[in-house]
Amino acid sequence: MARITVGQPFLAVLFVLLLAAPLSTAQSQESAPPIRVTVNRVNVGVTVTDTAGRFIEGLRREDFQLFDNGIEQPITDFLSIAEPAQLLLLIESGPAVYFLGQGHFRAADTLLTSISPADRVAVAAYSNAPQLILGFTPDKAAARFALQNLNFNLGFAELNLSASVAATLDWMAPLPGKKTIVLLSTGFDTSPQENWQIVQQKLQTSDVRILAVSLSGDFRKPVKGKKRAAQSGTDRDLIDEGFRKADESLQKLSAATGGRVYFPQNAAEFNHAYAEIAQLIRHEYSLAFAPPIADGCSTPSRSKQQTPRIR
Repeated sequence: MARITVGQPFLAVLFVLLLAAPLSTAQSQESAPPIRVTVNRVNVGVTVTDTAGRFIEGLRREDFQLFDNGIEQPITDFLSIAEPAQLLLLIESGPAVYFLGQGHFRAADTLLTSISPADRVAVAAYSNAPQLILGFTPDKAAARFALQNLNFNLGFAELNLSASVAATLDWMAPLPGKKTIVLLSTGFDTSPQENWQIVQQKLQTSDVRILAVSLSGDFRKPVKGKKRAAQSGTDRDLIDEGFRKADESLQKLSAATGGRVYFPQNAAEFNHAYAEIAQLIRHEYSLAFAPPIADGCSTPSRSKQQTPRIR
């Protein structure tokens, strides 16, 4: 497939049109009513390293102590790093990624070759809604084929990021074991504000971790060999603000699940990000506990902001 190179004037128009729609995660949540959820199980994903940063393998349930709000909790379930993980690649398939030439997410082959052979991989794409391309399978060759043959929408499609993440969490909820979404996205979200409310509530109760990789690096720099085209101050401010809010969207999604977000700017940084993600997935322990619920009341979402301590 030929690579399509796009200059800065087109990108300016693209992002101005995308930003004309409301960005759900950019709007203040201070006035929103608190979300209350009932939780009878909390999963905590853990990686353990030594002082040199090397991952420690072979730990057992009795090697861990888990604390919630300063109170030690019995560990009700434990999965070692040897247990297979469930990994879903959720890829933005709107016009922005199409014009990148699709090269960066194909570097995810680094991820596929570095995770455990027993880990199960699925591939999904989203624009206005998520579409499952490949169901969970340990067959990495099938996952690689699915990545290489993704179809992308032309035109100015909607990018319903938060709604797509919410639907993906629903897909993964019944699955057992360790679960991770690797989100490859620019972070732009045209979903209405109420969609962010929905995904926020799902994130509060989900046992799925989100590791996000931003695909917007190429849009922040001129095409190689060309100078940045002149833009009005209003357009530049709008685009810069859009990038800031898109980055914030990815940060919120990953932080809410104890995950990470990466902002690679070149091929080497993409490969490094995917290699690190593979190591995190391959060396994750999973602990679970049943949180106490006082007086039978649902737990307010703010009480879950304190991450349990593990010793």
